[in-house]
Amino acid sequence: MTTAPPQARVRLCALTDLVPERGAVALVDGLQVALVRTHDDVVHGIANLDPYSGAHVIARGLVGTRGGVPTVISPMYKQVWDLRTGACLDGAGSDPVDLRTWPVAVVDGEVWIELSGDEVTGSPFDRGVT
Repeated sequence: MTTAPPQARVRLCALTDLVPERGAVALVDGLQVALVRTHDDVVHGIANLDPYSGAHVIARGLVGTRGGVPTVISPMYKQVWDLRTGACLDGAGSDPVDLRTWPVAVVDGEVWIELSGDEVTGSPFDRGVT
Protein backbone atom coordinates (compact mmCIF):
# COMPACT_ATOMS: atom_id res chain seq x y z
CA MET A 1 0.00 0.00 0.00
CA THR A 2 1.22 3.49 -0.87
CA THR A 3 0.80 6.19 1.78
CA ALA A 4 0.14 9.68 0.49
CA PRO A 5 0.36 13.00 2.34
CA PRO A 6 -2.59 15.39 1.86
CA GLN A 7 -2.57 16.92 -1.63
CA ALA A 8 -0.19 14.41 -3.10
CA ARG A 9 0.73 13.20 -6.54
CA VAL A 10 1.47 9.49 -6.21
CA ARG A 11 3.15 7.17 -8.71
CA LEU A 12 1.06 4.03 -9.14
CA CYS A 13 2.67 1.91 -11.85
CA ALA A 14 4.12 1.86 -15.34
CA LEU A 15 1.65 2.35 -18.19
CA THR A 16 2.76 -1.02 -19.56
CA ASP A 17 1.55 -2.68 -16.32
CA LEU A 18 -2.03 -1.85 -17.36
CA VAL A 19 -3.71 -3.90 -20.08
CA PRO A 20 -5.74 -1.75 -22.51
CA GLU A 21 -9.52 -2.00 -22.05
CA ARG A 22 -9.12 -3.77 -18.69
CA GLY A 23 -9.23 -2.57 -15.11
CA ALA A 24 -6.73 -2.93 -12.29
CA VAL A 25 -6.93 -1.81 -8.67
CA ALA A 26 -4.52 0.51 -6.86
CA LEU A 27 -4.68 0.78 -3.08
CA VAL A 28 -3.69 4.29 -2.01
CA ASP A 29 -4.14 5.35 1.63
CA GLY A 30 -6.85 2.72 2.03
CA LEU A 31 -8.70 3.93 -1.07
CA GLN A 32 -9.43 1.32 -3.73
CA VAL A 33 -9.04 3.08 -7.06
CA ALA A 34 -9.98 1.26 -10.25
CA LEU A 35 -7.50 2.17 -12.98
CA VAL A 36 -8.74 1.70 -16.52
CA ARG A 37 -6.45 2.13 -19.53
CA THR A 38 -8.38 2.77 -22.73
CA HIS A 39 -7.23 1.83 -26.24
CA ASP A 40 -5.77 5.33 -26.74
CA ASP A 41 -3.52 4.95 -23.63
CA VAL A 42 -5.59 7.32 -21.48
CA VAL A 43 -5.81 6.06 -17.89
CA HIS A 44 -8.86 6.82 -15.76
CA GLY A 45 -9.11 6.58 -11.97
CA ILE A 46 -12.56 5.77 -10.58
CA ALA A 47 -13.82 4.37 -7.27
CA ASN A 48 -13.66 0.57 -7.18
CA LEU A 49 -16.64 0.29 -4.80
CA ASP A 50 -19.91 -0.53 -6.57
CA PRO A 51 -22.48 1.54 -4.62
CA TYR A 52 -25.31 -0.77 -5.64
CA SER A 53 -23.81 -4.08 -4.45
CA GLY A 54 -21.33 -2.81 -1.86
CA ALA A 55 -18.63 -4.94 -3.50
CA HIS A 56 -15.23 -3.74 -4.70
CA VAL A 57 -15.67 -4.85 -8.32
CA ILE A 58 -15.63 -1.87 -10.69
CA ALA A 59 -12.14 -2.77 -11.95
CA ARG A 60 -13.59 -6.11 -13.06
CA GLY A 61 -16.32 -4.45 -15.11
CA LEU A 62 -16.73 -4.37 -18.86
CA VAL A 63 -14.90 -1.46 -20.50
CA GLY A 64 -16.35 0.15 -23.61
CA THR A 65 -17.87 3.33 -25.00
CA ARG A 66 -21.31 4.83 -25.27
CA GLY A 67 -21.66 7.59 -27.85
CA GLY A 68 -17.90 8.13 -27.80
CA VAL A 69 -17.80 8.30 -23.99
CA PRO A 70 -15.44 5.81 -22.30
CA THR A 71 -17.45 3.67 -19.88
CA VAL A 72 -17.27 0.84 -17.40
CA ILE A 73 -20.18 -1.49 -16.64
CA SER A 74 -20.52 -3.06 -13.19
CA PRO A 75 -20.09 -6.83 -13.29
CA MET A 76 -22.75 -7.12 -10.59
CA TYR A 77 -25.96 -5.33 -11.64
CA LYS A 78 -24.83 -3.78 -14.96
CA GLN A 79 -24.93 -0.06 -14.11
CA VAL A 80 -22.86 2.06 -16.51
CA TRP A 81 -20.47 4.88 -15.53
CA ASP A 82 -18.60 7.52 -17.51
CA LEU A 83 -14.90 6.86 -16.80
CA ARG A 84 -14.06 10.56 -17.20
CA THR A 85 -16.57 11.99 -14.70
CA GLY A 86 -17.93 9.05 -12.69
CA ALA A 87 -21.47 10.00 -13.76
CA CYS A 88 -23.90 7.09 -13.75
CA LEU A 89 -25.21 6.87 -17.32
CA ASP A 90 -27.57 3.96 -16.71
CA GLY A 91 -28.79 2.94 -13.26
CA ALA A 92 -30.17 -0.34 -14.67
CA GLY A 93 -33.55 0.29 -13.05
CA SER A 94 -32.16 1.98 -9.91
CA ASP A 95 -31.65 5.64 -9.08
CA PRO A 96 -28.31 6.81 -10.54
CA VAL A 97 -25.37 7.00 -8.12
CA ASP A 98 -22.17 8.62 -9.37
CA LEU A 99 -18.68 7.33 -8.56
CA ARG A 100 -15.77 9.40 -7.34
CA THR A 101 -12.99 9.96 -9.85
CA TRP A 102 -9.39 11.09 -9.49
CA PRO A 103 -7.14 12.95 -11.91
CA VAL A 104 -4.65 10.52 -13.44
CA ALA A 105 -1.70 11.43 -15.66
CA VAL A 106 0.78 9.42 -17.67
CA VAL A 107 4.22 11.04 -17.52
CA ASP A 108 7.20 9.40 -19.21
CA GLY A 109 5.41 6.07 -19.24
CA GLU A 110 4.51 6.21 -15.53
CA VAL A 111 0.94 6.45 -14.15
CA TRP A 112 0.35 9.10 -11.47
CA ILE A 113 -2.77 9.91 -9.44
CA GLU A 114 -3.59 13.25 -7.84
CA LEU A 115 -5.07 13.08 -4.33
CA SER A 116 -6.28 16.09 -2.36
CA GLY A 117 -6.61 16.43 1.39
CA ASP A 118 -10.37 15.76 1.24
CA GLU A 119 -9.87 12.59 -0.78
CA VAL A 120 -7.15 11.26 1.50
CA THR A 121 -9.21 11.94 4.62
CA GLY A 122 -12.67 11.31 3.14
CA SER A 123 -15.54 9.45 4.77
CA PRO A 124 -15.35 5.67 5.35
CA PHE A 125 -17.83 5.15 2.48
CA ASP A 126 -15.60 7.08 0.07
CA ARG A 127 -12.62 5.03 1.22
CA GLY A 128 -14.43 1.79 0.49
CA VAL A 129 -14.65 0.81 4.17
CA THR A 130 -18.04 -0.45 5.29
